Amino acid sequence: MDGIGKLMRFRPVLSKHALSSFRHVRCVGTVAVAEARKILDKELDGIREAGTWKAERVIVTKQAPSIRVEGQTSNILNFCANNYLGLSSHPEVIEAGKRALDSHGSGVSSTRFICGTIDLHIELERKIARFHGREDAILYASCFDANAGIFEVLLGPDDAVISDELNHASIIDGIRLCKARRMRYKHRDMGDLEAQLQDASSSRMKLVVTDGVFSMDGNVTPLPEICELANKYDAMVFIDECHGTGLFGPTGRGTEEFFGIEGCADIINSTLGKALGGAAGGYTAGPQQLVTLLRQRSRPYLFSNALPPAVVACASKALDLIVADDNLTKKVQSNTKRFRTRMEDAGFTVGGDPAHPICPVMLGDARLASKFADQMLERGIYVIGFSFPVVPKGKARIRVQLSAAHTEQEVDRAVDAFIEIGRQLNVITVYTEHSLSIARGNNVRRQFQIIKLEKKFLYNAE
Repeated sequence: MDGIGKLMRFRPVLSKHALSSFRHVRCVGTVAVAEARKILDKELDGIREAGTWKAERVIVTKQAPSIRVEGQTSNILNFCANNYLGLSSHPEVIEAGKRALDSHGSGVSSTRFICGTIDLHIELERKIARFHGREDAILYASCFDANAGIFEVLLGPDDAVISDELNHASIIDGIRLCKARRMRYKHRDMGDLEAQLQDASSSRMKLVVTDGVFSMDGNVTPLPEICELANKYDAMVFIDECHGTGLFGPTGRGTEEFFGIEGCADIINSTLGKALGGAAGGYTAGPQQLVTLLRQRSRPYLFSNALPPAVVACASKALDLIVADDNLTKKVQSNTKRFRTRMEDAGFTVGGDPAHPICPVMLGDARLASKFADQMLERGIYVIGFSFPVVPKGKARIRVQLSAAHTEQEVDRAVDAFIEIGRQLNVITVYTEHSLSIARGNNVRRQFQIIKLEKKFLYNAE
């Protein structure tokens, strides 16, 4: 029998053996998956029982102040998007994306260092560097990637990184990847930061890391004090400006501009996915040598497809609009003041910095926050309740985010819904007609002191 005949003779036996082995492996895998399902179901049940379940509502229109949610019969007002300037649906931004689709296609099908760098990438990186007054900038698929890719490249075993304890999850994860000594300081506590800097005095390089605006609380990092301490102890400063770029400060340059200390931070990471058109993407802006090294060694940059042309073009046009006109920045600040003033007059506790459009309405209980958000949706207002593990236990809240695209009437409608539900759920006290007229001004210029006593508000003229 020749070789082919021998092969054919044993073929059925080999096939049966292979099939038997395959079935055996599949059987073991099925048992393992079944056990995993039980474990995962238990975890999911725990989330539901704790009242921290996060349901995803499906939006069937473009991102705008007025949107349509699947299951709703009419449009609702959106007060939980990062669309701070309303540029996600701006006609010029959309048109820029369409032109890029026609000229450069849907994507680049490559990483930057192979054949994925196009002229639109270079143009936007240069615009970003000029916008922040930095030497150079580098684009990433997201700011999460930018934060994941910088610390491992910049810092080694002889260095120290000192991070605010409430920094964004992407910063925390990025720091975990580096080999530097990892240190934390208490949230916005400059005494503790100085102690950590003293402890790290023998390190080759020291890097202080902070969010510019903390996304869950809406409060602002004390950047002037951080920079002063960094100068005192020869440390560098890194700031994440995701909730500052385009909207914070007189012309939207972020936390540095808000404090009037432009150039204070050494490294800026930020996003294209919020005020700058809301599509996707992130970046690092800073010293030219750092950006060049990131292009050589940053793993998220090297091993991810480059940003699609349409996304880059949309962000580039959004940045042009911000640079050309600061009216959008002024409008979001005006809407923020209107919302905060009316909510606080009504008796709500609104956290965060008064100048920032992140307005956390503090409720405390996770179930209350979830129920409150559901009832807001029934009244045509889309907001989300945040609870543990996104925020600490006992500090559940509804995070409201104002946009320049909201009208004053839309802001008032949201506040009115908050007041109505707040009374029904005993979050705030029912006003008397007299106190309501006082709270609204009633065309009389008086000052009143609000005294909270057993859930009652007494308005006393001074």
